[in-house]
Amino acid sequence: MEQINKVELRGNVGMVYLNKAGGRRAIRISLATNVGYHASDGSPVIETTWHNINAWEGKGMPDFDQIQKGTGLHVWGRIRSTKYTGSDGAEKYSSEIVASKMAIVEENLTAQM
Repeated sequence: MEQINKVELRGNVGMVYLNKAGGRRAIRISLATNVGYHASDGSPVIETTWHNINAWEGKGMPDFDQIQKGTGLHVWGRIRSTKYTGSDGAEKYSSEIVASKMAIVEENLTAQM
């Protein structure tokens, strides 16, 4: 049986952090995805989920200098979970998306009802 770890997201960029390591640039961004639905009372609800995305500059990546808060972004990659010890001494878990390809999206990415 083949194992699969694939993620595809399209949303809007929140925070952007650019770093340089070993002569290559890396980017860490938060990406918001929205889903619209109607609650049981009929009122519209927009549910926003924030995702942490990490990527290295290179093939399949847009110019990192064009990515800023509010940019529409389509991301393909995989999920990576890490365990660490917090400042309070408790073990904590974090999940992030390691992007293998990204594309800037020019259309409005707000949730449709």
